[in-house]
Amino acid sequence: MSEQTPFLFDIPSVSELTGKIKTVLEQNFMDILVEGEASNVKQSANGHYYFTLKDSGAQLPCVIWRSTVQRLGIELTDGQQIVVGGDIQVYEPHGRYQMIVNLVQQAGIGKLQQAFEKLKAKLKAEGLFDDIHKLALPKFPQRIGVVTSKTTAAFQDIRATLQKRWPLAEVKLFHASVQGVNAAPEIVNGINYFSNHKNVDVVIIGRGGGSLEDLWPFNEEAVARAVFHCEIPIISAVGHEIDFSISDFIADSRAATPTHAAVMAVPDINEINMKIEDLYRRLQLNTSGAVQFYKDRVKNLAGSYALLAVQQKMKNAGNKITNLREQLGHRATSSIRNQKDVLLGFQHRLDKQNPNGPLEKGFARVWQDEKWIRNSNDLHQKESFDIEWKDDRIKI
Repeated sequence: MSEQTPFLFDIPSVSELTGKIKTVLEQNFMDILVEGEASNVKQSANGHYYFTLKDSGAQLPCVIWRSTVQRLGIELTDGQQIVVGGDIQVYEPHGRYQMIVNLVQQAGIGKLQQAFEKLKAKLKAEGLFDDIHKLALPKFPQRIGVVTSKTTAAFQDIRATLQKRWPLAEVKLFHASVQGVNAAPEIVNGINYFSNHKNVDVVIIGRGGGSLEDLWPFNEEAVARAVFHCEIPIISAVGHEIDFSISDFIADSRAATPTHAAVMAVPDINEINMKIEDLYRRLQLNTSGAVQFYKDRVKNLAGSYALLAVQQKMKNAGNKITNLREQLGHRATSSIRNQKDVLLGFQHRLDKQNPNGPLEKGFARVWQDEKWIRNSNDLHQKESFDIEWKDDRIKI
C-alpha cells in the first residue's frame, strides 16, 4: 500500500466549513428584500409559516415565526406574488439556509402585470375559461351569497339594488378583505363556504374600482381555482367596467360593476307583476274568444238544413243544444275564475312576502352587524344597533 503525502495545510471539518459559510451569509445578508411567488405554503400547529419563495430559476426556503405572523396579521396562500424582507440564516445540522421573514408586501405593478399575463395564459391552456364549465344563473333566486368587505360601498350598492329589484331574496354576506396580502385567502374561504354549505342559489364576489395592486387578490391563482370549483353559480364583479381580473374570465358570469352584478342576479319584481297582469288579460281575451266561437258554431248547427230535415226525428235536439250552450258558458266562466284566482294568489304571495310591507304599515326593523334581528335573543345589548323605519334609519 502506497503512502499518501500529507496535506501542508489544515483541512476543516464539515462543522467548521458550515460555520464559516454561516458567518459569511448571516453577516452579509441581513435585512434584505426579495421578490417571488409563494408556494408550498404550510402553517404549523404552533402558528409558524413555512413556504418557498420561487421564480422561474431558483427557490428560497422561508419561515415566518408565529410572533411575526401575529404582528403583521398576515395570511398566506400558494400563488401569491409578494416581496418579503428579513435575514438569511444557516441551519448548520442540515447544511441548509433559509430566510427568516419579518415583512410581507404585495409585489410591484410591473411584476403583477407579468404574473397576470402568465397566470391567464396558464389557466386558459388548462381550459378553465371554457364556456362548457359555466353554470346558468337561476331565474328566481331566493338566497344570494356575497363575498366582499362589509365596510365597502360595493356591498351597500349590491344590497340596495337587490332590495329594490327582488325584496323576496335573502342576502347572506361572507365578510372578506378585498385588498392586501390577507384578501386572497379570505375570499377563497368565502367562496368555499357557500360552495360547501349549498345555502345560497347564486354567489357574487367583487369590490369597487382601484389600482392593479388593489384589485390583485382577484388575480391570485388560489381565488381563480376556488371560483372554478364553486358548485354554486358565481358572478364576478371586480372594479369598474374597464377592469378585468382573472376571476372575471373563470366565473359563470362577469358583471361590469357590483351594482350590475345585483341586476344580473335577480329579476325586477315590477316587471314580474306587469307580466302577470299581461298574461291574465291575454288569458281572459283568448278564453272569451273561444267561448264566442263555439257559441256561433252551435248556432249555425242549430239552423242548418240537415238538422231541419231530420227535425221530426230529433225532437230533443234543441234542448240538447241549449244544454250544451249553457255547459260551455259555465265551463268558460269557471276556467276564467280559476285562472284569475291562481294569478291573484301568486300576486298576493309576492306582496305578502315583501319584507318592507311592515315598514309601510308603520312598524320598525332592528339591524345589528348588518343582520336583521328577528328576536331578542339575537340582539347583543352592549353593542350598537340600527333602527329602520319606512323613511329613515338611525344608529343607537
